[in-house]
Amino acid sequence: MIRLEGLGKSYGRFVALEGLSLEVPPGETLALLGPNGAGKSTTIKALVGLLRPSRGRALINGVDVWREPVRAKAQFGYVPDRPYLYGKLSGVELLRFAAGVYRLPRAQAEQRIEALLAQLRLERFASSLIETYSHGMRQKLSLALALLHAPPALILDEPMVGLDPHATRLVRELLREYPREGRAVLFATHQLHLAEQVADRVALVHQGRLLALGPPKELLRHHQSKDLEEFFLRLTEDAESSQPIQKAGV
Repeated sequence: MIRLEGLGKSYGRFVALEGLSLEVPPGETLALLGPNGAGKSTTIKALVGLLRPSRGRALINGVDVWREPVRAKAQFGYVPDRPYLYGKLSGVELLRFAAGVYRLPRAQAEQRIEALLAQLRLERFASSLIETYSHGMRQKLSLALALLHAPPALILDEPMVGLDPHATRLVRELLREYPREGRAVLFATHQLHLAEQVADRVALVHQGRLLALGPPKELLRHHQSKDLEEFFLRLTEDAESSQPIQKAGV
């Protein structure tokens, strides 16, 4: 469903991504882990069409993101780490605008919008201007936008930032359950406990390269770590020695 083929990104001599290849098949949630500057956000932005890669390909549901950008964008929903929304629109106006972009039938769009606003507890603020929203409310509205057209792939960059406990639980359940019925989820996070709870597999990236890939339990057993925090610290601290990619359970 989500496929990266030798994805690379360079800024002059600085290499942000170095031949990154990953797949997220239907029915799976994959957590993208790594320290600051590892290349997680670069990977996400290249995948959703915000940052052109220097080499390689990014495909979603078989559609090349950079060769067929409009068609590709219909295949996924995206939640950025910092939502940039139209402040002079209300929440419901923005959702209706997005429904028009996705060409959803009006009755279906209104039903979907009403359900998402209720699910995310934004009904009271639906008619308020987005510029009055808190960061957490904007994050929830971004999630509603991503889910509006029920895309086959969901891509999130640090989805828990600024969320209240109710929304945090909702997103946690979403990450775990959305891949059902043949859909796929890719999310980048620093919250290792979240990855351990919801991800079918995790990919650890450091200095633009893939260090480890596999189901959390298999990786912990393979690297003799008690939890993902110990695993994360052990591999990233040893990354300078250019260890070969370790795959577990695949």
